[in-house]
Amino acid sequence: MKLLQGVIPVIMTPFTEDQEINEGALRRFVRRFLDAGAHGLFGLGTNGEFFSLTQEEKIRIMKIVVEEAKGKVPIYAGTGGISTREVAALSERMEEIGADALSIIAPYFLPFTQQELIDHYRSVAASVSLPIVLYNFPVRTGVNLEPRTVAELAKVGNIVAIKDSSGSLDLIKQYIAAAGPEFAVLSGSDALLLQTLRAGGKGGVSGSANVLPELLVSIYNLWQNGDEEAAEKAQALLAPLSQVYQKATLPSVFKEAMNRMGLEAGPCRSPIAPLNPDASAELDHVLGYYRELGCIREEL
Repeated sequence: MKLLQGVIPVIMTPFTEDQEINEGALRRFVRRFLDAGAHGLFGLGTNGEFFSLTQEEKIRIMKIVVEEAKGKVPIYAGTGGISTREVAALSERMEEIGADALSIIAPYFLPFTQQELIDHYRSVAASVSLPIVLYNFPVRTGVNLEPRTVAELAKVGNIVAIKDSSGSLDLIKQYIAAAGPEFAVLSGSDALLLQTLRAGGKGGVSGSANVLPELLVSIYNLWQNGDEEAAEKAQALLAPLSQVYQKATLPSVFKEAMNRMGLEAGPCRSPIAPLNPDASAELDHVLGYYRELGCIREEL
């Protein structure tokens, strides 16, 4: 297994109609990603609704993912939270159950200083031996991991990468320049996957891969094989899904797309609502477009 490269899908957390974890569907999701050639799997991400899960549910989900993946690809576990103690404790549990790496979103709600962020990550890193991927998502957390902060954290032995979901290619380039060639930079914005690779990044953590796994994987593989023109065409095909995704609270568009493909993603947890009629109609149009192109198939 190779860490910190390629397309790493964020696994949706499938729920039953009463909003309990659907273990059977989760296991099928893992197998589907493996069949599509995913380079890793990311559990408990933003699109996995980590923010609405209990600690016990998070542990159960990751046990299922680790068990079902059977060591075929690296497993990344999201362990972010607000307090350092909470994050360290969950990180330790994920190490115990067999995760290969951790992804830790910047603590949120309060306007933490850059030094507080550095101290937070250093403390968590000292509590585990697993590789740690920093996770920057300033529109959700209210704080931005600055390039100088990332460069400082890159000096910590097991802090080895960052996933950036800011949507800024310029910031991604700054991370690459500041942290050095051994530090992996991953795009958390699917629209920037190919541009991140061109800039020297190592790949991306993808929500769209829940709907279009083979397409996302192909972008990376084509790039690696030197077929930049084909990679660019594949990247352009993501645009319609990205546009409808922005019309509802995440991850409702991806989940509903999966439901309409027969994948049993189920509902999002409240208070995330079902799609409004306009978004629903646009999603139907987009799925029809991908079916015509042969990018998706109906699941049994």
